[in-house]
Amino acid sequence: MQSWIESANAKEAPFPLQNLPFGVASINGANPVCVSAIGDKVINLAVLEAAKLLEVASKPVFNQPYLNDFMSAGPNAWQSVRERLQTLLSDNGDAALKDGPVSNVLFDLPQAQLHLPFRIAEYTDFYAGKQHAFNVGCIFRGPENALPPNWLHIPIGYNGRASSVVVSGTPIHRPLGQIKPPGTEVPTFGRCERLDIELELGAVVGTPSALGSPITLEQAEDMIFGYVLLNDWSARDIQAWEYQPLGPFQGKAFGTTISPWVITKAALEPFRTQAPDRETPLLSYLEQSQPSGYDIELETYIRPSGAAQATRLSKTNAKHLYYSAAQQLAHHAIGGCAMNTGDLLGSGTISGPTSDEYGSLLEMCWGGKNPIALDTGEIRTFIEDGDELTLRGRAIGADYTIGFGECSGIILPAPAFP
Repeated sequence: MQSWIESANAKEAPFPLQNLPFGVASINGANPVCVSAIGDKVINLAVLEAAKLLEVASKPVFNQPYLNDFMSAGPNAWQSVRERLQTLLSDNGDAALKDGPVSNVLFDLPQAQLHLPFRIAEYTDFYAGKQHAFNVGCIFRGPENALPPNWLHIPIGYNGRASSVVVSGTPIHRPLGQIKPPGTEVPTFGRCERLDIELELGAVVGTPSALGSPITLEQAEDMIFGYVLLNDWSARDIQAWEYQPLGPFQGKAFGTTISPWVITKAALEPFRTQAPDRETPLLSYLEQSQPSGYDIELETYIRPSGAAQATRLSKTNAKHLYYSAAQQLAHHAIGGCAMNTGDLLGSGTISGPTSDEYGSLLEMCWGGKNPIALDTGEIRTFIEDGDELTLRGRAIGADYTIGFGECSGIILPAPAFP
């Protein structure tokens, strides 16, 4: 598939005709609208819809500061819009756009200020990476008790804060909280000193389910609109004191960053791959017959304040996730929990089997015992003020690449309190 937009045709181009991600942007300072991307261009979907070159529903869905109205239209509408865009943008397709008012529709990417792509309804974070779960368990409990007894049977998760989800580029303040240093009897109050990242994929729920109605894996697959990169920032010292018996709270609530482009499930379909082997049989409602993983290369980078370039910390792959997004979604709803358009499901940290594939600093420095040398000559165990952390992702095909863009954030000092 080739486009008449030449920048989309290079093998390494992140936004080829096969991708067509969705987002929200203010173009040249105008009000936010729904957009897509191809090559080095952003596509104003609201203008295409107004010109009757795109039709989704009986009322406009793209002249909005969020994708929720489009997502709620369902899989048939998602596929119809994707196919129509490919027809309008392909070399041998409908020339209505190429020969028409291109200047009102296509803009250079720097002209677009990208926003949070959808209105977050709820946010749930899972713990679906086996290597990460094992590594963290080893650090805190030793290898003999690394995995909790339920881990191989259910996708473990907790309900996080939708209000703290921000788009890439939004600075994050170092959090304050209670910390209990080793060897002390009571906690102290202060700034987090062990600030960390978590390399995750976020699944975006497009269509809802009803309260009291469990959903099957097949229904869960149909409900997922697409995926974003997700960094679930973590205050490890605050989390260590609070997480028993109910799990993370303030250690996770201060910020979660997602990439601005939602990569559709359709774009990722050619990159389906088998999930890791099951170590114990799953109950029938979680048994997934089709390949449930995705072959997506993922990388983490750190750039200290003032550094000209970032240091790559790790490179791993989404195929290491033990539980798929569909399994997470089906388990989430199995008790009757209603799922909403705009729900965000974090996969949990994605780590591979070797130390250069770990998705968190906690693992990379093994709880602070093994400092990390950066290309700048600096040393890190955890994140310092002014550091910029970036996640990148791409699925590489035979002659094209599906890029995710970047998921970045700079850490600001903790706020003064009181």
